Amino acid sequence: MQVPPQETNSNHRRAEPGRMPGLPRLRAALTLMTALALAALMLPAQAAAESEVAVITPYLAQPGTQFYVEGFEAAATEHDWKVDVIDTQGDVAAVISRIEDAVTQQVDAIVINVDPAQIAAGLIAAKDAGIPVIGMDSGNDPLLVANVTSNGYAMAAETTAYVVNRLDGAGRVVMFVFDAFPPVQARGVIADAIFANTPDIEIIERVTPDVADGGIADSRAQMEAILAANPDAGSIAAVWAAWDQPAIGALQAIEAAGRDDEGIVIVGMDANPEAREAIAAGGNFEASMAQDFAGIGSAAADIVARTLAGESVRESVVYVPTRLITKSNVSEAD
Repeated sequence: MQVPPQETNSNHRRAEPGRMPGLPRLRAALTLMTALALAALMLPAQAAAESEVAVITPYLAQPGTQFYVEGFEAAATEHDWKVDVIDTQGDVAAVISRIEDAVTQQVDAIVINVDPAQIAAGLIAAKDAGIPVIGMDSGNDPLLVANVTSNGYAMAAETTAYVVNRLDGAGRVVMFVFDAFPPVQARGVIADAIFANTPDIEIIERVTPDVADGGIADSRAQMEAILAANPDAGSIAAVWAAWDQPAIGALQAIEAAGRDDEGIVIVGMDANPEAREAIAAGGNFEASMAQDFAGIGSAAADIVARTLAGESVRESVVYVPTRLITKSNVSEAD
C-alpha cells in the first residue's frame, strides 16, 4: 500500500533527486570555519615573529648586565622575538639617540639598563610613538611600564650589617659607591645610614671609581692610594663595595701591598664568578649578595610579553629575590 505524500509547509523545499538538502550552504560554512581556524593558528605565530625588541645599555662591560641580557635573550627565544642589543659603551647620553633610532625603526618594545632620569628625552620620544619601555635594573620612572630589579635596599642592609657585625661595631671603613646609577645609588644610601647609626664605625673614604672597564682597575688604583695614606696595620678594618668589581680591585690592592694578613674584611654585591672564586678561597673577600641575573632578564621579558599582549601592568617595580653568599654556601648551586 502506497502512502500518499503529506502536506508540507510552504517554506520547506523538497530536496531534488540525488542532492542533499542545504549542501551548498554546508560546504560554504565548512570552508569558512576552516579558513578561520587556520587564521587563528597562524596569526599568533606571525605576530610573535614580527615583534622586535631593542635592549639598550651603556653598561654591557659589567658582568651583571651581561647576565641580565643573556637571561632576557633566552626568554625572548620562547616568544620568537627579534632582539637587538645595543651597547653605548659607557656613554649614557648616547642612549637617548639609540632610543630615538629604535623609535624610527618602529620596534615593538624597548628595554633599558640605565638611569631613566638621565634619558628623559628618549623616553618621551618612545612614549609619543606608543612604544613601551621596560627597565631592567634601571631605576623607577613614570615613563617606564615597570622596572625589574633586585631589592637594593635589602641587599645593602644585609652586607652592611655583615660588616658591622664582623667588626663588632667598631673600625675604619672604605666605601666604594656609584651614585650615578639608581640601583647602586640606593645601596649606598642604606649603607651610609647603617654605618652612621654605628657610632664607632668611621668612613675614611667614599670612593666613586671609573667604571668604563667595569671598575676593577680604577678601584685597585684608588685602594692603593688609600693604603699608602693609611700605612699602619689595623688602620683599615673593612671595605664595603656597592658591587663586586670595586671589591675585587680593593682585594688586588691589599694583596699586592702585602696587607692581606691584617684581616681587612671585604664585601661586595652581585656574587659574580670572580667574586665567588675569591670568597671560596677564604681570604679577605668574605661576602657578596647573589642576584638572580637570569631571573631579572626573564622577568623583564615577561613584562614585555604582557605589555605586547595588551595587559595593563599594575606593578611599577618587580623585585627578584637575592641571597647572601659567604664561604659557607658559595659552592652551592643556584
